Amino acid sequence: MKRFIIEREIPGASGLTTAQLAEIAATSNAAVDSLGVPYTWVNSYVAGDKIYCVHEAEDAETILEHARRGGFPADTVSEVVNEFGSHTAELVVR
Repeated sequence: MKRFIIEREIPGASGLTTAQLAEIAATSNAAVDSLGVPYTWVNSYVAGDKIYCVHEAEDAETILEHARRGGFPADTVSEVVNEFGSHTAELVVR
């Protein structure tokens, strides 16, 4: 499966309560279950008026279908083409 970052514009997102986030999570899980195809919600991050989600699916169309079924915005869907972190510096050949 491919990995995608989804940007969701949700005014007031940073003020969502734990109970509201739990409700969103339950709705997302139900949408995932209804797809009938391989799909993994990896994690989500709340920052200001946006929620950034990392999901894995075969294609962007499946990501958009999940959003439609869950009633979520999916303002930007970007495929992750590579990942790196501090450990990547260890790969430098000297």
